Amino acid sequence: MIHLYYGNDTITVREKVHAFVATQEAQGIKIERIDAENYAEGVFADIAGATSLFGEQTLYIIDTPSVKKEIYEDVLANLEVLAASVNTFVILEAGLLAPQKKKFEKYTDKIDESKKAASERFNAFAMADSLSRKDKKMLWLQLQDARRANLSAEEIIGTLWWQLKSMRLAKNTSSATEAGMKDFPYNKAKQALSVFKDGELEKISLGLLAVYHDGHLGKVDIDVALEKWMLTL
Repeated sequence: MIHLYYGNDTITVREKVHAFVATQEAQGIKIERIDAENYAEGVFADIAGATSLFGEQTLYIIDTPSVKKEIYEDVLANLEVLAASVNTFVILEAGLLAPQKKKFEKYTDKIDESKKAASERFNAFAMADSLSRKDKKMLWLQLQDARRANLSAEEIIGTLWWQLKSMRLAKNTSSATEAGMKDFPYNKAKQALSVFKDGELEKISLGLLAVYHDGHLGKVDIDVALEKWMLTL
């Protein structure tokens, strides 16, 4: 079974996926994520035919496969077997052109598009997702969008700090309960740790903290310092 969530309103896309995943997790469905960081050639053909000895089902989140050509092509090549699998595959994408959408339609059980209203205020939580993937280019582009929407540097820093705090909690704990977090955001933060080298998360956090404090003390221009911090990730 395949569910496709896509659209230029990436915040709403991810919120819908999180909500759906939460309902499945509550039913005891195992959740796994596949993205550019942990993708391996042939993985979709392998997991499509995988069955548990105890009959459990797995929900696989395939996060923006189009970021890498080989992943996107692998997904398209295996749509038929993914659709026939006992497992569920939730695909997240940004905007899709009509020819791209058409490739999914034949095999997809649910297609959900989220469009951003022209007047909608930019939501800084999109930047938190980019930070967790250490996607410097996307993060910088989103910073420009945030500025055009008149978000303050303090608001942006607060959101990014929340993301870094979640990842540090996940790193230093062994369960969502210990961290005081829900299972899905905890597991997502835990998985994001693979993108960061030893000590890098702490260094980045201290750098962001310095941007905030030095900006408020007048030592640096907080907007310029925030942009420089992003470009050094």
